Amino acid sequence: MKPTTPPKRRVARRSRQLRLRYPRFRTIPGLMPMGQMFSLARERAAGSVDAPALETPPPGAAQPDTPDAGRREPDEPLAGERPADERATDGPPESAAPLEPFEWRVGEGEASFILLGDRPTAGWNMIELGVSHDLRAAAACITFDMGRGFERRHSIFLVIRRGKVSKRVCFVPYGTRRIRLEPLVGQQGQFRIDHFNFVWLTPRFAYARMINRIGYADKRFDDVNEKAIVRALKQEGKEEGISWKKLLGAYYEATFIHCAPETSYEYWQEHIEMLREPSANKVARQQSQFFDPAEIAVVLVDDGTAAASGESEAHRALLDSVRSITEQRYPHWQLFLPESLVSVPDDGEAGERGLAARLAAREERLRRVASPREAIALAGQPGEGLCDYAVFLRVGDRLAPNALFHLANHCQISPDAALIYGDEDVLDESGERTRPNFKPSWNPDFLLSTNYIGHASAFSLDVLESNLAMLERAPFDLHRLLLAVTHGVDAARLHHVPFVIYHNARDNLNGGAGCRPEALVAHLQRLDPGATVAPVAAQEASAATGYRVTWPVPTPAPLVSLLIPTRDRVEILKPCVDTLLAVTDYPNYEVIIIDNGSTCADTLAYMDTIVRDARVRVLSFDAPFNYSAINNFGARHAKGSVIGLVNNDIEPINPTWLSEMVAHACRPEIGCVGAKLYYPNDTVQHGGVILGLGGVAGHAHRFFPRTHPGYQNRLCLVQNLSAVTAACLLVRREIFDEVEGLNERELTVAYNDVDFCLKVRERGYRNLWTPFAELYHHESISRGADDNPVKQARAKREVDYMRRQWRDALQQDPAYNPNLTLSYEDFSLR
Repeated sequence: MKPTTPPKRRVARRSRQLRLRYPRFRTIPGLMPMGQMFSLARERAAGSVDAPALETPPPGAAQPDTPDAGRREPDEPLAGERPADERATDGPPESAAPLEPFEWRVGEGEASFILLGDRPTAGWNMIELGVSHDLRAAAACITFDMGRGFERRHSIFLVIRRGKVSKRVCFVPYGTRRIRLEPLVGQQGQFRIDHFNFVWLTPRFAYARMINRIGYADKRFDDVNEKAIVRALKQEGKEEGISWKKLLGAYYEATFIHCAPETSYEYWQEHIEMLREPSANKVARQQSQFFDPAEIAVVLVDDGTAAASGESEAHRALLDSVRSITEQRYPHWQLFLPESLVSVPDDGEAGERGLAARLAAREERLRRVASPREAIALAGQPGEGLCDYAVFLRVGDRLAPNALFHLANHCQISPDAALIYGDEDVLDESGERTRPNFKPSWNPDFLLSTNYIGHASAFSLDVLESNLAMLERAPFDLHRLLLAVTHGVDAARLHHVPFVIYHNARDNLNGGAGCRPEALVAHLQRLDPGATVAPVAAQEASAATGYRVTWPVPTPAPLVSLLIPTRDRVEILKPCVDTLLAVTDYPNYEVIIIDNGSTCADTLAYMDTIVRDARVRVLSFDAPFNYSAINNFGARHAKGSVIGLVNNDIEPINPTWLSEMVAHACRPEIGCVGAKLYYPNDTVQHGGVILGLGGVAGHAHRFFPRTHPGYQNRLCLVQNLSAVTAACLLVRREIFDEVEGLNERELTVAYNDVDFCLKVRERGYRNLWTPFAELYHHESISRGADDNPVKQARAKREVDYMRRQWRDALQQDPAYNPNLTLSYEDFSLR
């Protein structure tokens, strides 16, 4: 029997559909350099490059040898953390990479490639990009030209690691005219592109990969299966009137995005903030469920800046501030307007009557008062519209539309909060938002250095009423008020909301939110009369960035025992110990070298010689390398009341480094104290440890120039951090013993310092980092890299332990901010 054939018409239709849908599965584009992209081959031929640029690690990178450093290398445990389809896939060990020259150098300014040849098929694609470069970590950016040039809003990002291929899902827009690749976004360096192509994906496969990624990379979906993630996205999309697939794409992109606060804040607002900020509908639904919603008093204050700009400008600034209040989505507020402000001359009716009448007619919740003190007194009177919290708004500054909602919403979570503060930014001359300030949670030592909280704060009326005298000062001194209000208040009552709720007028930046030394001096009289205050000016800043509080060292100076584990490598041990003994001006310390099986004759001879110095002892630790066990052994034999953990590859820079650290370590409330460490090329190696960076923890501001002030001046000011590196760490012996030292069972090599700091913090102590103890650190020269299966298995066990033991702590570091990245160490936006 002859098989029946389908009608010809039907066959033709199917054939046409297949032709239309058939994708170009893999596209390997050509590249045309643009901007500050220079060919190293041409430079070598011209003689402008002295030697070939080889794939050698940057200054401070680990070199294979014997171990001794008790902290991770940045690339060490992270290689296997993420699914292979969307991370830097495993390649050969970096030490095994061929020593081939780099091909390109990125100079100052924009440098990119334009893709040539066949364009990838529109729709979902997997990007595969492998770049060998001379940086420890980098980000690449791909931008699509939709006919209006290369706009940042059509950009996607990838994390680039040396010796690996990075992969991620992206949507190639229909109508794309050109595609641009920036291999090193915002960085200068040398590189070679080893692998680059686009692989077309089915939508189903693409959605599955994106759901899988946000399931582990977005804490909102932590421990939620894929079906539950889809349900949550569909519910949110229904509430917000947005397609759940669009939400999925936005959340997925947010896990890759790399936005420098200085240059990409507008992009962040358009792509990320719009997902995090609740819509008007969501605000209305949520606040309708509030129990006893908080009444918030908004008090306008004048620090004299607005009036100095002229009468018409002052009038406009006042109206802008009032308008930002009347447009709040949260309705339970009262506005208190001092008489001194409404007396600003008006263009219409004369003076006070005209402006006051216009404002009163616009808003019945406006009340006129003589001063901020009277406003707080009235706000706290029963029967007068009793308020629960007060916000002080400078003339010219504006509240974000959801500002009062975020404060009131947090009151529902923590009704006993004494202070609630949020993030802020600055309005430029055209009214555009710039310079975001994403703040840490309560950080008392940072507040002593600078008023990092600012005006984006709400005070409970009960704490304000006991400090009414502060409100009579002119000009309004917010820093003095914050120091007084928070003094003696339980830290559990001081809260931070990670939303931009306050927009500073540019002209107000030198106004009442600043840090005044007289406020600090008065406050320190209550804490320690022996403490002194001096201004701090970063070398790259034209004015003071904050203040340094110098705490007194106890009398007599306590004995400090500096523990230095080592094995052989006299060429690094000798400079460390000799420089430490020659430079340090602290009067009472001992150096304990813990020898972990040295066999080098020169090393043994040096140790025999150096013990002639009465300040030096050598102990022998005859056991396999275990950084935690070595230091615990040294601590048991130490005589000092202060223990110092010191790597054998550090060199002090300033003579007062140890005095600075001891002064902090001896404060009763302080636990671990860390120092500012530099690579030999004068870039920052350690500006403190941030939890969650790279999966477990990473160093803040790594590779920033030595003179850079850091994000919000954090590289030049004392602050509290969750953890600091054991390459140079001081702690009182009583605390060391209280937490039973370092974990020598689960953390023999890496993360033992982070674990130790978290145990100390868990006991109620504040860990602290100071930039005024400066040392060079050659970072793990003698320890080497985890470049064999045994070491890699050990590294994975240590990562797994940290994630089990400190799961909640690693989710969000209180010394950081949820709006800042966990993929990079540069405080870029997340």
